[in-house]
Amino acid sequence: MMNKMNFEDLDNAHKEIEIQKIDKEARAAELLLANIELDYQSSEKIKRANELKLANVELGIQIKEKHKRAEELIIANFELNVQLNKQTKQESKINELQISSDLLKLSSQYSRSLIEAIRDPIFAISLYGKITDVNYASINVTEVSRPHLIGSEFCSYYKDLKAAKKCLRDIFEVGFVVDFPLEIKDGKLIPVLVNGSVYKDENGNIIGAVIIARDVSERRVFEKDLTAARDFAEMASLVAEDAQRNAELATVIAENAVKAKQQFLSNMSHEIRTPMNAIIGFTKVVLKTDLTDKQKEYLSAIKVSGDAMVVLINDILDLAKVDAGKMLFEKIPFKLKASVSSMLHLFEPKIQEKNLLLIKSYDENIPSVLMGDPVRLHQIILNLVSNAVKFTTLGKISVSVRLMKEDKHQVNIEFSVKDTGIGIKKDKIDTVFGSFQQATSGTSRIYGGTGLGLSIVKKLIESQGGSVSVESELEKGSTFTFNLPFNKTSLDVKDIAKESYSEYEALKIKVLVVEDIPLNQLLMKTLLDDFGFERDIASNGKIAIEKFKNNHYDIILMDLQMPEMNGFETTIYLREVMNSKVPIIALTADVTTVDLEKCKAVGMNDYISKPVDERLLYNKIISFVKKPSNYNPEDLISINNDKSCIDLSYLSKRTKSNPDLMMEMIGLYLEQTPPLIAVMKKSLDNKDWKLLHSAVHKIIPSFSIMGINNDFEKMAIKVKDFAISQVQTDDISKMIIELENICNQACVELKLEVEKIKKLKK
Repeated sequence: MMNKMNFEDLDNAHKEIEIQKIDKEARAAELLLANIELDYQSSEKIKRANELKLANVELGIQIKEKHKRAEELIIANFELNVQLNKQTKQESKINELQISSDLLKLSSQYSRSLIEAIRDPIFAISLYGKITDVNYASINVTEVSRPHLIGSEFCSYYKDLKAAKKCLRDIFEVGFVVDFPLEIKDGKLIPVLVNGSVYKDENGNIIGAVIIARDVSERRVFEKDLTAARDFAEMASLVAEDAQRNAELATVIAENAVKAKQQFLSNMSHEIRTPMNAIIGFTKVVLKTDLTDKQKEYLSAIKVSGDAMVVLINDILDLAKVDAGKMLFEKIPFKLKASVSSMLHLFEPKIQEKNLLLIKSYDENIPSVLMGDPVRLHQIILNLVSNAVKFTTLGKISVSVRLMKEDKHQVNIEFSVKDTGIGIKKDKIDTVFGSFQQATSGTSRIYGGTGLGLSIVKKLIESQGGSVSVESELEKGSTFTFNLPFNKTSLDVKDIAKESYSEYEALKIKVLVVEDIPLNQLLMKTLLDDFGFERDIASNGKIAIEKFKNNHYDIILMDLQMPEMNGFETTIYLREVMNSKVPIIALTADVTTVDLEKCKAVGMNDYISKPVDERLLYNKIISFVKKPSNYNPEDLISINNDKSCIDLSYLSKRTKSNPDLMMEMIGLYLEQTPPLIAVMKKSLDNKDWKLLHSAVHKIIPSFSIMGINNDFEKMAIKVKDFAISQVQTDDISKMIIELENICNQACVELKLEVEKIKKLKK
C-alpha cells in the first residue's frame, strides 16, 4: 500500500514536474516575449526619451512662445485699453460734436434769423463776384427770388456797373469799403451806401466777401430837409442878430430912458420934498403953540394937504423904486398881531365917522414874532383898507389874517380885506392893479386918488414872493386877498415906539446937523430943541469936519446932497481919516436913488427920508445914543460879531442833516474861500478885471449855502458888475474888504461848527 502510495505520489510528482516544465516553458516563452517586449519597450523608451527630449525642446520653445504670447497679450491688453480709451474719447467727442453741431445749427438758425431780420440788403459774394447767399431784404429790394439771385452777378443789380465793379475790387484789394455810394435797380433806383469786408478760411485765405447795402433814400430826404432847415436857421440867425442888435439898441435907449426917468424923479423928489419938509415940519411946530381955533383949522388944512402931497410923492417914488429893482425889504423881527392892530386902529375914527362896522379876525395859531418888513406890510394894508373905507358908504369892512402853511423855517399868511362898497365891473377887474388905473373915469373926481395904490401893493407883494387877487361884484363890494411868506424866529421884539419924550428929557445929547438948506436947518433946530437936545449946524461937509475936530458930538445927522463936500465924502473922511465911531444917520429927500448899500458901505449907521417924521427921528437918535456905537467896518451891514454870521439851516436841509455831507460841504468852503478872497484882492490891485470877475462869480453861491446875510451876496454881485464896467472904483475897494472880513468870520465859525458835528457823531 505503501508502494501504491509512492507511485501515486511519484506520478503526481512527475505530473507536477511536467506541469512545472510546461509552466517553465510557458514562463520562458513569456520571458522571451517579455524580453522582446522589454527590448521593444527599451527601444520605445529610447524613442520616448528622444521624443521627450524633442518634447522638452519643443516645450521650451512653447514656453518661450507662451512668454512671448503673454508679453504680446499684455501689449495687446494695453493697446486694447488705449483703443478703448480712444474709443471712449471718440464717443465723447462725437457726443460733443453732436452737441456742438446742434448748437451750431441753433446758432446758425439764430444768426440766420438775425440776418433775415435786418432790413438792409445783405449779399455774400464769391471771389468771382457771384452771389452765394442773400437775406430777405435783398430779395425785396431787387424783386428777384433767392434761387435766381444765388449764382448771379452781384454788379448786375446796380445802375452804375463800373462803380459796382470798383466797389467789389476795393473790397478784395483793401479788405473793406465804407459807405460806397451806389443805386440798386428796382424800377425806381434806390440809393444805398455799401459797406463790405472780406472773410477768410482757417488758413487766412480770402474766400469771399459780405456786403451790406443800406437804403439811404429817407436819409437823403432828411439831409435835404436838414439843409433847407440849416439855410432857414442861418437866415433866422441873421434876422435874430439884427433883432438882437435892435434889442441891444432898444435896451440902451430904455436904460437911458430909465436913467433919465430916475434922474427926473430924483430931482423932483429932492426939489418937492425939501420945501415940503419945511412946510409940514413947521406946521407941526406951529400947531404945538397957542393958536386960535381958526388958526388951528387953517394950519390943520395945510398939514392935511402937505401930508396928501407927501403920500402922492411916496406913491410915485415907491413905484419907480420897485420898477427899477431898488426897493429893499428888511428882515427884522416884529409882532404881526400888534402890527396889524395898530394899522387898523388908524382907521377907526374914519370908520366910525362913516357909521361902518369893522370886523377883525386873527388866527391865533400864527407865531407871535415873525421875520419880515413891517413897514412894507403897513404900506400894503394901509392902501387896501384905505380903499375899502374910501369906497364904502354903508355896511362893513372885514379884515382877516390866517395861517395857510407852516414848516420848520417859514409860515405863509393870508390877509383879506373885504368891503360892501361900490364894487368893480368885471371888465375892469384885470386893470385895477395897473399904474394910474381906477375903476371908472369918475372915480378920481368923486373919491380922489391917483390910481397908484393898488399897483404899488401888487409890486410890493410880488417882490416879497407873495401873490394878490381880487373878487368883486358891482354895488355889492370887493375882497382883496394877498399871501406873504415870513420867516420864523426865536428873537424877541423891543417896541421902541412905546418910548416917550419924557423918559429921556434929562439926557444930555449933542447933535451935529449937516444940512445946506437954511429952511431945513431951522426945522432941525426947532425939532432938536423940542427934544431937549443940544445941536450945532454945519452948511456942508468941510464945515462939519472942522466943527467935529473941535467939539464932541453924540450923533451926526448927515444930508447927502451938499455943495463943497457931500454926505458920502464927509462920512468917508470921518471914518477913515479921523477914525470916528460916532453914529451917523443920513438925511435925504432923494429916496429913489439913495443907495442904502452905499450909505452902509461908507460907514453910515441908518437913514431917514424927508419930510422927517419927528417921532421916528427921536426914536432913532435915542436908540443909537443909548447903545454904544463901536463902529467897525465888519458891522457895515448889520452883522454883529456877538452873533453868528452864518446860518446852516439851508445847508442842513439840502444835505438832509447828513453830518458827513455837511462837513464835506463846509470843508470845500474852507478850502476854496481864502484863495478866492486872495485872488479878488490881487486882481483888484493888478486891475485884472477878468480874473476879478471870475473869482467873485465863484464865491457868490457860497453866501446863500452857508446862510450868510443876503446883503453880502448883493455886494459881491456889485463887485462882479464892476469888473465888467469898471465904475465906482473907490466903493469896490471897500466892498472887497467887507467881503474879506465876513468870509474870514464865516471861516472861523464854520471851523467851530465842524468840531461840533464831529462831537455829535461820536
